[in-house]
Amino acid sequence: MEPRLNLFASPVAAQFGKHIVAAGKVLAGSTLPASTQELVNIRASQINGCSFCVDMHTKDAAHAGETSDRINLVAAWREATVFTEAERAALELTEQATRLADAGGVTDEVWDNAAKHYDEEQLAALVCTIALINAYNRANVLVQQPAGGYQPGHSA
Repeated sequence: MEPRLNLFASPVAAQFGKHIVAAGKVLAGSTLPASTQELVNIRASQINGCSFCVDMHTKDAAHAGETSDRINLVAAWREATVFTEAERAALELTEQATRLADAGGVTDEVWDNAAKHYDEEQLAALVCTIALINAYNRANVLVQQPAGGYQPGHSA
């Protein structure tokens, strides 16, 4: 399968990509746990049907030491016992923020639950992580970026 557009060969997309990669580096340096960031990236990518990002983030999570049980259960996190209360709050926030049109936005209850587990800087990083992965997902789904060939750690 070939993508509709080669984002890596486009000067406009390459320049844009440099900026969003830089945004990702800011988030990687935040106090929001890296494991939480990967769980959020995986869940949003699953919801958005972005196979490229699901491939990347599941492999990167495993490469960073995340267990296969936790990676495999992200899609069913509500019924799984392997996530902390803080991670569950982040995943719920991710779902509502990713499904804005379906859910009518993020409820105060979901926001308040996340705020119980994360300080203001971590919340800012969580919001930005959700926004960033949704931007990546939309671009990759739009151009039908193929999945399966990502090598762990390549985006680091």
